[in-house]
Amino acid sequence: MTSFELDFGALAAASALILINASLSLALELGLARRLLVAALRMTVQLALIGLVLTTLFSHASPLWTGLAALAMIGFGGAEIASRIDRPLAGGWSFGLGASCIASSALVALVFALGARLYPGAWYDPRYAIPLLGMVLGNAMTGIALGLNTLTQAVTAQKAGIEARLALGDDLRRALLGPVRQAARNALLPTINSMAATGLVFLPGMMTGQILAGAEPGAAVKYQLMVMFLIAGCTGVGAIVAILSGAARLTDARHRLRLDRLAAERRD
Repeated sequence: MTSFELDFGALAAASALILINASLSLALELGLARRLLVAALRMTVQLALIGLVLTTLFSHASPLWTGLAALAMIGFGGAEIASRIDRPLAGGWSFGLGASCIASSALVALVFALGARLYPGAWYDPRYAIPLLGMVLGNAMTGIALGLNTLTQAVTAQKAGIEARLALGDDLRRALLGPVRQAARNALLPTINSMAATGLVFLPGMMTGQILAGAEPGAAVKYQLMVMFLIAGCTGVGAIVAILSGAARLTDARHRLRLDRLAAERRD
C-alpha cells in the first residue's frame, strides 16, 4: 500500500467545519466562537512547527536532541495544566506539580516500552520515542488537569465541612477523603470511557495510522493495546500523585486547611 499526501485544498475544505461550528456558537450565543478559532489556529501553527522539528530530529537522532525535545514537551504540558485550573495553587505550584507528574508518567512509559520492546533501536530514537511520549503526555496532562481542578474546587466548596471534621478530631486524610476521591474519579473517567469505547465505537489514532500505512490489523491491534495500557497506567499514576500532592499542599503540619495557598479564581 502506497502512502499519499493531502493537498492544501483538502485541508482548507476540512477547516470549513471549524467555521461552521464557530458560526453555530455565535448563533446560539455560546461564547465559544473565539476560543474555537484560536484553538484551531494554535493547533495548525503548533503542528506545522512540530513537523519541522521532527524532520530535523529524525535526521539527527541523538539522546541530547531527543531529551531536549522531551523536556520542552514536559514544560509546555506543565504550563497547559496550570492554565486549565480555575483556581490554581499559588506560587507556581500548579505548574511544578503538573510538570513533575507528567515527567514521571513519561519515565514510566519509557521503561515499560523498552521492557516490552515496543519499538526497535535505541531508547532515544525520535521516530518512536517522541510520538509515544506525546500520546502518554497528552492523556496524562488531561487527567492531571481535571484532577487538580476538581480538587481545588471541591476543597473550596467544602471548606466549612472539612474544617468541622478537623475540629472534631479527624486527621487530614479522613477530612480530605471526599474531595480526593471526587478528583480521582474525574481524572480517570475520560481514560476509562475511552478504553470502554475503543474498537466498538472508534478506532484509536495509532491503530488507524498503522492500518492506513499498510500494517496488518492484527499487528496494529497489539500495538494499540500496548499503547492504551501505557496511557491508562501512566495517566492514573500521574493524576493520583498530583492530587495527593495538591491535597498535601492545601494543608499543613498543624492539621489546618490552607486555602491561602490558592491563587485567585480565573475569570474567562
